[in-house]
Order: sequence, then structure tokens, then C-alpha cells
Amino acid sequence: MSFEVLLEHVGALGRFQILQLVFLYITCIISYTHILLENFTAATPEHRCWVHVLDNDTVSDNGTGILSQQDLLRISIPLDSNLRPERCRRFVHPQWQLLQMNKTSGNVSEAETEPCVDGWVYDKTYFHSTIVTKWDLVCEYQSSRSVVQVVYMIGSLLGGLVFGYLSDRFGRKSIFTWCLFQMAVSDTCVVFAPTFFVYCALRFLAGLSIMAILSTAFALIIEWTRSQSQVVIALFTAYGMGQMLLGGLAFSFHNWITLQLILSIPLLVCCLFSRLLVVESARWLIFSNQLEKGLEELRRVARINGKKNAGETLTIEFVKSSLQEDIDEAKKKTSVFQLFYIPKLRMRICCMCSVRMAFSMNFFGLILNLQKLGSNIFLFQILFGLVTLISRFLAYWVLNYLGRKQSEILFLVLAGLLILVNTFLSPGFSALGEEFPPPSKRHQRGYKKLPEGREFGLVVKCLPSMHEDRCLIPQYHIHRKKPEVVLRLKW
Repeated sequence: MSFEVLLEHVGALGRFQILQLVFLYITCIISYTHILLENFTAATPEHRCWVHVLDNDTVSDNGTGILSQQDLLRISIPLDSNLRPERCRRFVHPQWQLLQMNKTSGNVSEAETEPCVDGWVYDKTYFHSTIVTKWDLVCEYQSSRSVVQVVYMIGSLLGGLVFGYLSDRFGRKSIFTWCLFQMAVSDTCVVFAPTFFVYCALRFLAGLSIMAILSTAFALIIEWTRSQSQVVIALFTAYGMGQMLLGGLAFSFHNWITLQLILSIPLLVCCLFSRLLVVESARWLIFSNQLEKGLEELRRVARINGKKNAGETLTIEFVKSSLQEDIDEAKKKTSVFQLFYIPKLRMRICCMCSVRMAFSMNFFGLILNLQKLGSNIFLFQILFGLVTLISRFLAYWVLNYLGRKQSEILFLVLAGLLILVNTFLSPGFSALGEEFPPPSKRHQRGYKKLPEGREFGLVVKCLPSMHEDRCLIPQYHIHRKKPEVVLRLKW
């Protein structure tokens, strides 16, 4: 008798499984938002140099009060190729001659400019504050935003490997609870980070936890249910719901500290409730030679599911006689490198890794750079979540109709065509097509071991900085910054 038959004995899809699915679903929704937080907490608002004649109230009132803000902006900030104010340069001296409309533009190119040595002024129409405005991560420091996400991806990659091993060694529940606590504390403390380096370190700790939370949730729900495919699809929809939740909250709260706390503090509540609502995997306990604890959890599930008579028949002798072959098989030492011993299996693994890499570089390159698509990133985030949600159900239907191989080919060809069409469309219309992930991403096994392609997301975040004439890791120096003046300008 297999463990699935033993699970049917205590209830494979009863009240307990429903309660656990709801709790894990809510937890995954909140946790997934932390992967995409930098879309809003590290958003770069419109900005320009702080200039003395425009942003110093004393000078403006006493000396140039008769001039409008647009006139002061014109004489202080040069225009870029799109005739918009430069973000990173300013005139060394005010160019008063520009106020004379009949002046030629030849003198403008000859005017001496300098970097923003006194800091920047930010437009607060969409974002009242972000980490970019807090630490001035613009102009020569703009690659620092990619540094944050690279650090988070590195943490996600390492966390998937480390905590995946620990969950096999010490159990699913303990690792799940600890990672919830670690992420909640790390992402709550980032709002108090005194320096950018401390912020990156805390986000690295949060990245270590995210993969363990998501994968362990899948492991728990799979090992406690019989109808695994339907439950897995239901849990996968949490990713789309998380994206829509993030877009809605970011639209409502324009301060990055408020948004960070709203999405971090609930994880502490989930951590507390996990002690009550999450039950350790009986499958793991039994195959780890902890039969008494495994029987105790099985009786607990049977009691919750209303199987009162099941607890009387569950004994150590009964489980040993029923699962002896599986228990002996589990005691054998195996290694992940055994997957590469068989030539055909090795070829398939390399092929699927290549497919995952190609997909993940496009997916994460798009989902982690929403601000490149347009100004209304709140709407983009909600639409991405909606498309992701629909694609889960569409892929499930196609898988049942066409099978695995044909579905994989269909979705890869569809994704490739949409990416090609991407190049001929405006940014606002080109983004949503790449939200259809191949079905292998949804129906994978060994969840606690796989980093889910985020290692390729790490590569994607490094690429935007390669074409720039600056180092990926910024060189910080102390510079003077005048008191911030909040202005609503027509950029």
C-alpha cells in the first residue's frame, strides 16, 4: 500500500486540506509581492538638479520674484535631445539671455554646464518617496537600483539551495515558519536602514527566504493532498493575485515606507498562525524514521477531517507493514548528480534548463522593469497579474487537451512570436504578451529544490548596466545637498 492510500484513510481532500490551502494561498500572495517590491519602492521619479536661483526661497522671493518657475527652469537647466529639462546637468551660471525669444540656440550649446553637485529635486506626482529619492540613486548612481535586485536574486538562488536541503533534513514546517519570520523581520527593518549598503544586506536576507516559503508551501500542499494537479494550479494563481495586490496597494500608498510595512507586517501574523494552521508533512516524518510523530500528525488530520475511526486503526505496526518497501527505499542515500548518469535523462535536463533560461530571462527582464514600459506602472502591474492569473487556467486546460510535449512547444512558439512582435509595437502595447509562461514552469516536481529560474533573473538585472560607462557597483562620495523643495512642475 502506498502513502496515497494511507492518506485516503485519513482524508485526502477534506476540511484540513482546505484550511491549509487557504492559509498557504494567502501566505504566497503576500510573499510573492516582495519579489516585485522594487518596481515601486525603488521607482525613479522625474528629477532635475537643485539650482540656487530656482529652489532657494530667499533668492527666488527677493531677486527673481517677477519670473515664473518655467522661466527660472529655462535659464537654469539645459534641455536634452527631446527638449525636456536635463536630469543630470545644470548651467554653471543662469542663462538670462534665453528669456529673449529671438535669441538663437547657438549660445546654448556653448554654455558651461556641471553635474548636480547640490543634489536633486524630484517630482512627487506619482511617488512621494522611494529609496531612489532617499539616497539619490540617479544619474551616475542609477545602476544602484539594479544592484538591489541583483542582490535579492542572489539571495533567492542561494536560499532555494540551502533551505531546500534544510527542509529535507529538519522538516517542512520548521523551515517554513523560520523563513516567514526571517522575511518579515528583514523587510520590516529595511525601512530603518541608515545606509544603502544596509538596505541591500537586509534585502539579501529577505531573498534567502522567499524561495523557501514558496517551494515549501508547494511541498506541504502536495504531500497532504491526493488531487495534486488541481491544488497546484490553485496555489499557482496566488502569483497573479499577488501582482494585482501589489499594483493596487502601490497606487494607494505612494510612500515606499508605508508600502513596505503594509506588505511586511502581515508576514509576522502569518508566521504566528503557521504554528497552528500548518501541520508537518506526515510523509516526510514517516520516511525520516519518525513513525510516532508521523502517526500523531495523521491522527490529527483524521480528527479534523471527521474520520473518527481512522485513528484507531493507525498503528506503528500497520504503517510499517504497509510502507516497509517505501521506507527502505527512502533510507538509501541518493545524490542529485545521479540525474546525470543516464545519457537520455541528462540530455533532457540540459534541454529543459536551456528552455527555462530562455524563458526566465525574458519573463524577469520584463516583470522587474515595469517602469521601462511607461509611466502608469500601477496599471501595468495589475494587468500583468490578471494575464498571469488567466494563463494558469489556460495552460491547465491546454495540458489536459494536448499533453505535456505539445503544450510546451505551443507555448514556447507563442512566447517567441510575441517577443518578435514586441519590437514593432509601442512600449505600452508590447508588454503583456510575454506573460504566458511555458507549462513546464507550472507542472514541475521537486519544488523545494528548484530556484524557479531566478538565477536567470539575476543575469537579466546585470545586463542593463553593461552598456553604461559606469561600474555596476557605484562609487559613493559625500556631496552637499540643499534642503529639499517640493515642486509640482510640468515636466
